[in-house]
Amino acid sequence: MDLETRQLQQLLSAKNQLPEVVLLKATTTSTNDDIREIAQKGITTGLVCSAQQTQGRGQHQRQWISPEGNIYLSTLVQTRTPLDGRLALEVALNILQIPQLQPLSLQVKWPNDLYSAQGKWGGILVEPLSQHQAIVGVGINLKMPPVTDSDQPITSLEDLGLEQNSRLELVSELYIAIQNAARWFNHGCYNLAGRFNHHAAWINQFVQFEHSQGLVEGRFVGISNDGAVILETPEPKQFYQGRLRPQINQ
Repeated sequence: MDLETRQLQQLLSAKNQLPEVVLLKATTTSTNDDIREIAQKGITTGLVCSAQQTQGRGQHQRQWISPEGNIYLSTLVQTRTPLDGRLALEVALNILQIPQLQPLSLQVKWPNDLYSAQGKWGGILVEPLSQHQAIVGVGINLKMPPVTDSDQPITSLEDLGLEQNSRLELVSELYIAIQNAARWFNHGCYNLAGRFNHHAAWINQFVQFEHSQGLVEGRFVGISNDGAVILETPEPKQFYQGRLRPQINQ
């Protein structure tokens, strides 16, 4: 076992959050795939973190550019409540509560992006293994990735003002935040709408919402407690699946 892995284990153990398996990698195809292999062996708690991914993915199998130097991690969560889309929202909200991130002006973009006024600095991918078990993957831009063809603004925690930090400390806090999110989920996501809307990107702004039936425009007034997007249109609408983006030429 290398020194960094021992240090991460010590950080997690000190917080009584040490999983059965802790793996730190220089590179991998996908940490979600790594944790899936661990789950298939019957292990119920684990953490895999890599400095680089060669086949990282986001929502809807979109490619997640994963250059060396940022954080890519995956873990397992167990839930008593059958899984639904609120888990990703809880993960995002709990990540924003990490002490070293609280001084930054951070937002959440529905349904699974870690956002700011300057753009996206991270993302969340939840892949259910059963009704009560899921892989939660998180990608964080510590530094600006070399992305030139993104369909949305991209930024990094460094650009947003994060001071010199311990990468391992942040990895341990991310793991704890994900596990805390599962607890919030198990307790019914108390006041989810109020907590989310406080941090929501584009709240009370005119947006476009792309869904299976087409494109809708309206004012984004937040989400409901069951995680649905609420748009103020001539007839108010709620959506559980789709993609939110700012309205062009408001």
